[in-house]
Amino acid sequence: MMKTIFALLTLFASASAFVPSQTGSVVKTALSASTQPEALKTLSTIAAGAVPAIFTSSAALATEGTNEWFGVDDIRVLAVLFIGHYFILSLWLGQYGNATEDDDADFFGEIDYTGR
Repeated sequence: MMKTIFALLTLFASASAFVPSQTGSVVKTALSASTQPEALKTLSTIAAGAVPAIFTSSAALATEGTNEWFGVDDIRVLAVLFIGHYFILSLWLGQYGNATEDDDADFFGEIDYTGR
């Protein structure tokens, strides 16, 4: 009996989701609904820029149960990780460190088949 009543109530709840609202004062667009003061807009803009930076940087401090940064409990492993990345960075900078935007300016142009 309870299952039948519960099913009937869920049917009514899902059907009521498709009924148009009966309120008279509905705003047509989200921009016209926004009547915030300028200071609140500035504060929300600053928060929207700062919150992702805070959350993404905290991923580097995730301890993953080891109670150490980057989940590494041996300092030698952490040193090898950083030295390996810096070695690859030095290889890349040695090859492409002096590249400027003018060197690859023709990337979006047509292909030159003349062999120059």
